[in-house]
Parts: sequence; structure tokens; C-alpha cells
Amino acid sequence: MSQLSEQELHNLAMNIVGKDLEEQGYEFLGVNSEFKRDPQFVALKNKKLHFVIVRAIEYPYDPREIPMIFLETIKQHALKFDACTFYAGVGLANSKDYELPVSSSEDYVVNYPGLKEI
Repeated sequence: MSQLSEQELHNLAMNIVGKDLEEQGYEFLGVNSEFKRDPQFVALKNKKLHFVIVRAIEYPYDPREIPMIFLETIKQHALKFDACTFYAGVGLANSKDYELPVSSSEDYVVNYPGLKEI
């Protein structure tokens, strides 16, 4: 059993959010999958610029909880570009036992409440 690294968890969360954005009709202008480099997605929808910050949140933490301290910097940056800023927390847990880490050899459970405007 190989536990996923922070970067691998981040990539998993990025894929989940990326698919959601595509399904909602967002047009990607930039994608940054580097761990802790924000924003992860710069996208257009209805001619409006959107910054999307993605975080992989491991159980028992709540993906709906928005860490406002670090997001304030992103929000200020987005205002310079007249962009909307969204947070996408993706909860991930080992499907056999939530107390175990997410691994490459076992199924996982996703708790993705969707985009939240900040």
C-alpha cells in the first residue's frame, strides 16, 4: 500500500475540480498544478475572469471550511484583475477505513461540495 503524497492528493483534487469546471462551461486560460501555488485555475465563464483555488482535504478535516487567512491574499490579487475568486475544497478519505491514509492501491471516497465564492 503506497500512501499518496501531498502533490498526488493535490493532483487528484485538481482532476475532480477540473472536470466540474469543464461540465459547467468554464474556458481554461491557465492551469497550475504545482502544490500550494495559487490559483490553480484561471478560467473564463460568461466573459468574466475566475480564479479557483483547489485544496485536497484529508479526513477528518472538513472540505467546506475555508482557510480565510491565506485566501485573503488571493482575493486581493483577483480584485486587481476584476476576477471572481472561488475556493474548491475536495475531501478525500480511504474508502475501507477513513482513519487510514489515501493510497494508490485502495479506493477512496470524495466529498466535494462544489465551488464556494470568496
